[in-house]
Amino acid sequence: MAVLVTGGAGYIGSHMVLALLDAGHDEVVVIDDLSTGFDWALPPEVTLVRGDVADAALVEETIRRHKVDALAHFAAKIVVPDSVADPLGYYLANTVKSRALIEAAIRAGVRHVIFSSTAAVYGEPAVVPVPEDLTPSPINPYGRSKLMTEWMLEDAAKAHGITTVVLRYFNVAGADPRGRSGQSTPNATHLIKVATQAALGKRSHLDVFGTDYPTPDGSCLRDYIQVSDLAEAHMVALNHLRGGGASLTLNCGYGRGYSVLEVIDVVKAVSGVDFEVRLSPRRPGDPSRIVAGADRIRTELGWTPRHDDLRGIVTQALAWEEALVRRNQR
Repeated sequence: MAVLVTGGAGYIGSHMVLALLDAGHDEVVVIDDLSTGFDWALPPEVTLVRGDVADAALVEETIRRHKVDALAHFAAKIVVPDSVADPLGYYLANTVKSRALIEAAIRAGVRHVIFSSTAAVYGEPAVVPVPEDLTPSPINPYGRSKLMTEWMLEDAAKAHGITTVVLRYFNVAGADPRGRSGQSTPNATHLIKVATQAALGKRSHLDVFGTDYPTPDGSCLRDYIQVSDLAEAHMVALNHLRGGGASLTLNCGYGRGYSVLEVIDVVKAVSGVDFEVRLSPRRPGDPSRIVAGADRIRTELGWTPRHDDLRGIVTQALAWEEALVRRNQR
């Protein structure tokens, strides 16, 4: 049976595609509108269907044609400040379109769904590291839009007999260790992406948004998970569901946080470049610190991260950014 990956030409989705191929899956199908993804990010053996995940006819026809039994849903808008400025756009992209996708997938016979959710559902957590049983309390439209989709999946699973794994990501970073994919969106807002661009002179400077948070150095504290480790978390979730496992909601992270200023210091050390850093006011919607309580995915699914090293993650991201420079010079 085939796996359908929505947003599979994007950053995290493309790494899921690679993980599926590396694991020997013969048929991987991607639906992506290429608004933020790139067709060149996909190996030639992958079937790319260019289109909108809310196009029910397209989704159903794709699932039936390729005999898809499992859906990995990555397609989404993900920038927290943008969600504050454009909440309705985020509810459309992340909630309304997900509802249409889920309905079409169930109607076409999909039995398993893995959903790309976010630690933003926790808001400003009172407990750090954050356990999965903490009551969600998102503080921005991005987190709310994702939580609504979690609720829809939970209700649909009960009504229609599908099984689901919801994976709540913390901060995703790095690139494929073999150099096959990475964060390719030029204007991405991921800290390590932006910092490596500044180190290579692709940005004039880097802004730190807020240095008055209740953290050791005043900058936001985050749990950074390497993108290939995250893709492997999806793989163990897929194997769990296909093996008859029950629906789960799990955090994906390392259980350790780094501040924005600490990450910048590592990027400067790895790159050897002392790029300009500007201290700016807080952005709307940013929690001060959020770190994953991620024991359950290890104990219940046997997930074992292999790239839990900030310096290594930065090295991968920098190498990918250099590869993009070479690609754009062709």
